[in-house]
Amino acid sequence: MNPSLEAARPFPDSFDPAAPTAGPLGDLAVAMRTLDPALFEALVQVARSPRLLVATDYDGTIAPIVDRPTHAYPLELSVVSMRALAALRDTSTAVISGRSLRDLAAMSRLPREVALVGSHGSERDTDFDETFDERERASIDRILAAAGELAAQRPEIHIEKKPTGVAVHLRGLAPEARADALAVIDSLAGVDGIGVLWGKEVADLTATDSTKGDALRELRERGGDPAVLYIGDDTSDEAAFVTLGGTDVGVRVAEDGADAPTAAAYRVADPDAVALVLTTIFELRRAWLFGRTAVPIQRHSLLANGQSTALVDPEGSICWMPHPLPHSASLFSEILGSDIAGYFSVTPAALSGRAAKPLTQRYRGASTIVETRWAGLTLLDYLAPVDEDSSETVLVRVLTGDAEAEVRFAPRPDYGSAPVRLEADGDTVRVLGTPEPIVLHAPGLEFEIVQVRGSDTAVARVRPADCESGHAVLTLVCGESEDIATLTQGNEQAVRARAEGYWTNWVASLRLPGLRRDEVIRSAITLRALCHTPTGGVLAAATSSLPEGIGGIRNWDYRYCWLRDGSMTVHTLLQLGSSAEAEGFLQWLSGILAEASGPEQLHPLYAVDGSVLTTEAVLEHLPGYAGSRPVRVGNAAEHQVQLDVFGPVTELIAALAAEFGDLSDEHWELACQMVIAVERRWREPDHGIWEARREPKHNVYTKVMCWVTVDRAIRLADRFGRELPGAWRQLREEIAEDVISRGWNEEVGAYTVAYGEDDLDSACLFVGLSGLLAPDDPRFIATVDAIERDLRVGPTVFRYRYEDGLPGLEGGFHICTTWLIEAFILVGRHDDARDLFARLTDLMGPTGLFSEEYDPASEVHLGNHPQAYSHLGYIRVARMLDAL
Repeated sequence: MNPSLEAARPFPDSFDPAAPTAGPLGDLAVAMRTLDPALFEALVQVARSPRLLVATDYDGTIAPIVDRPTHAYPLELSVVSMRALAALRDTSTAVISGRSLRDLAAMSRLPREVALVGSHGSERDTDFDETFDERERASIDRILAAAGELAAQRPEIHIEKKPTGVAVHLRGLAPEARADALAVIDSLAGVDGIGVLWGKEVADLTATDSTKGDALRELRERGGDPAVLYIGDDTSDEAAFVTLGGTDVGVRVAEDGADAPTAAAYRVADPDAVALVLTTIFELRRAWLFGRTAVPIQRHSLLANGQSTALVDPEGSICWMPHPLPHSASLFSEILGSDIAGYFSVTPAALSGRAAKPLTQRYRGASTIVETRWAGLTLLDYLAPVDEDSSETVLVRVLTGDAEAEVRFAPRPDYGSAPVRLEADGDTVRVLGTPEPIVLHAPGLEFEIVQVRGSDTAVARVRPADCESGHAVLTLVCGESEDIATLTQGNEQAVRARAEGYWTNWVASLRLPGLRRDEVIRSAITLRALCHTPTGGVLAAATSSLPEGIGGIRNWDYRYCWLRDGSMTVHTLLQLGSSAEAEGFLQWLSGILAEASGPEQLHPLYAVDGSVLTTEAVLEHLPGYAGSRPVRVGNAAEHQVQLDVFGPVTELIAALAAEFGDLSDEHWELACQMVIAVERRWREPDHGIWEARREPKHNVYTKVMCWVTVDRAIRLADRFGRELPGAWRQLREEIAEDVISRGWNEEVGAYTVAYGEDDLDSACLFVGLSGLLAPDDPRFIATVDAIERDLRVGPTVFRYRYEDGLPGLEGGFHICTTWLIEAFILVGRHDDARDLFARLTDLMGPTGLFSEEYDPASEVHLGNHPQAYSHLGYIRVARMLDAL
């Protein structure tokens, strides 16, 4: 049984798999592993056609061949897939069968949205028999008379009556009965225009000369010349296959790999495989259609002030803003699939209701102030500085120009989970019913409250040049702000200067490479923006549930502090000369350790305030970005065992001590705690860096990081004269011997994901990147070559290709790309490193931000945004290449 079918579930009649809110119908990861790679790639391409027709045969294609044709029912998953495809925009489906149309309609259980064509293309509708001419009626009478005589003589022969003639079924007949049937068929062939269409153990005697190719051409003409995916199993399907061309895809169902000649470019084995093809084309098509209309992830820009974050889309709309903490519920969540989840837009009034595409959008210098400009209108967005002990979020939007602007303020607290009521009072708009004040201050604007799908939206128009100050200032305050008077009494420029100075002064203190200096500055600002100054915690990304695959379920909440990611982020900033983030993070971690029962019991991640995460939950009311569901908040990885996290922490301590030329007692104690954790648990399996939702394994990357923990701690002790509290040198050698010998896979010729496993994993590059193996070690060089060969696709590198316990596909990970660049540098392939770095740079968004992933097949950016991993990797390899 096909793995995709084993997971199939019954679908109620009300289930609409083509809706943006529906979960996945099929598993693209299974399809990619199961289907011929060339076929899968052809499906990817045809799924992206402006218009698409998916047509199939019936018996032997969506229904299995059975001894009794009256029992040939279609596979449920194929029925659901055809129905789902028909519900998609610019997509049509059809079944073209040798069966009579009435029989086909009764047997197939397909809805009316799926076009049915019977009698090998002859029957387009149930009144077809009224169109026969005199000759055709005479031929039909002759066929029926001969068939009646045969049935009387041989009652065991199944003869299926059709409007155009009969089908004589030969399957399972004794030799004598078969010979009698063939004799009748031969006697009628060619007489009075009677034709014979041969299928698998069936012969159609027909008075018309239509073919499946004719039917496919007619469907194509009717549908505006779409691209076609046609699947069939019979010789009669060849008439359809020969009509295909260009980007069309023909798939012949050939049991046991039968090699009968066919005009189809691809083959599959059976109806189960057809069901997999149909679910695959549906998932690919749905992902492309929904992704095509969604605002590209990489085009969103980050606003930040060291405490709060928000995203502004390329059209000047605030589409994401958690409050009061980065992992809190968002006031605006439009990025997760629907404007009903909240937004705050500013557009030229002349473009209201249409796509208000700006002329430009950029950051103002080395800051997180975003400038969006249309003809006659400029918008500046930023988060105002607030005191470190404040829980306020203050968003400032400044409008200048002589064009009239329309402002739409649609706050939807708690991800838009409940109706919202607003109150306009002079130049302010209040959100009612919230536990703390949420107020929009807009001097000079007069708002009208309108109701949109059960919630209030405040709408106003303004010509900034007509305002008393010559510009309009919109200030959204969440919480009580002491600075609101400054912002609303004409001193916004002073607040903006503070906001800009916060970033420009910090950037001026950095040690920056000459290579791609501007891109490195933007990456550094992004990493600093993900650091939560009041607590020292560090976000992995600013968002939740931006998908790793459009339409898929790999949608995670990254607004938390992973010990690994946080350590690597502040370590990168430390290498640029900024130490405050590293010190703050280690203080944050020490506070968590003080509450833990032991260092080995540390969780992989915490909220930035140091609290343990709540249960991962699903926001059922949100459709998700580009129809990618579920939308999750919280993260179940908090319960996993990830034993690699101690390595990056210890590396950070060593780097900070090297920066200051001193090792504090507190930091030495923290390093000792990390080694103690490794001593107690390094022999255990774990879930690894990628948090695979499957049984723990002895992951190679984890073992390498355990070695790194002990190695860096020993180096600290040697440099700063600290006494080792245990047999650490012996432990270091023991771990090294274990991972070097057991992690190597002789058959694969590389280090693989886990002991005894055959699958490659980009994280295995750390056998060399960590210093465990020398750069010239043949085993490291072989691992680099294997990962480049199997996991790199164009400008990106995938994490792995193995089954990880989750359905669906994902893109290549930017951080994995940077690891391969670093590996190229270490093994002396400098030109290859520069080339891949240049291609990675080209994947930056227009304002210089990276999301988590990139899919080279669909050319779509994926994952939460902006992503710390992506930017810290970029900075690291930029520095390394600059030093060559």
